[in-house]
Amino acid sequence: MDIIYKKVNSSRVTISELMLPSHTNFSGKIHGGYILMLMDQIAFAAASKYSGTYCVTASVDTVDFLNPIEVGELVTMKASVNYVGNSSMVVGIRVTSENIQTGKIKHCNSSYFTMVAKDANGKNVSVPHLILANDDEVRRFCKAVIRINQKKEHLKHSQTFDYTSPQALEELSKYNIKLDL
Repeated sequence: MDIIYKKVNSSRVTISELMLPSHTNFSGKIHGGYILMLMDQIAFAAASKYSGTYCVTASVDTVDFLNPIEVGELVTMKASVNYVGNSSMVVGIRVTSENIQTGKIKHCNSSYFTMVAKDANGKNVSVPHLILANDDEVRRFCKAVIRINQKKEHLKHSQTFDYTSPQALEELSKYNIKLDL
């Protein structure tokens, strides 16, 4: 079987949406949950476009809300596949908002969604290998590899860490807690 390769460009998706009062939280800013829903949609679109299959969200890495989004701003999300495994893809998403009256643009969020390609029966399927065509694509791929390896190390450490050891309990004295075991 021949290996299929695709360029990062074949996964690129951009969406823009005007933020309405119905998208706000209790403080009058755009609700983070609404932005996450849009991010999940664009991650799905980028991964499905790239893989040619239905995709599901496996995980969402660090979501930092950097700047609030106001009613009336135009939110733009750009997504592309940054990394591919066998059936998984890491989709990078950048969220900006624009005040359409002043033209001021704010970087509001960046995140990474791990998406998995599925067949009609819900089984994982292979995705095309990735062609990296410029320095930015190489940088994004390498950063994804670093995040994946850090995640694996963290998981390994958390599975072997003894939370009840005297050293671990002593370490907790640095925090705003009182042990009452």
